[in-house]
Amino acid sequence: MTALIASHTKNEHIRSLGARISHSQADEIKFMKRWLAARGEPLAPPIHHMPGMDMSSDSMLMPGMLTAKEMDALKQAKGKQFDRLFLTGMIQHHQGALNMVKELFNTAGAGQDAELFNFTTDVDTGQRAEIKIMKTKLREKP
Repeated sequence: MTALIASHTKNEHIRSLGARISHSQADEIKFMKRWLAARGEPLAPPIHHMPGMDMSSDSMLMPGMLTAKEMDALKQAKGKQFDRLFLTGMIQHHQGALNMVKELFNTAGAGQDAELFNFTTDVDTGQRAEIKIMKTKLREKP
């Protein structure tokens, strides 16, 4: 989503927010890959093809991920329409991260790994703060 910003909006607030989101998510992905590798875990769970199951379905997406239709709409939008779709889509994406953090914390023993606990707490705090910023931007008059 953030990769579309340069070519789809001139709004400096969206550009700045997008750069911050892109940077923080790149750092989060690096942490998660390193954490999994250190434990000998695969970077993605194996997907076993089951006859009759459409693996391209939007129902297979992680929580908060935009559907193909939503991404297409974002790609087609420009200017203020892009800004609105970007903000609503990124709020949805961030909410998905909050849901995954909540699910992790509801798992027995999840708080035992101090490094993971600190990481997920930081993700939770950061995502909540960015959601507040994005909701404020959505309420602003054009």
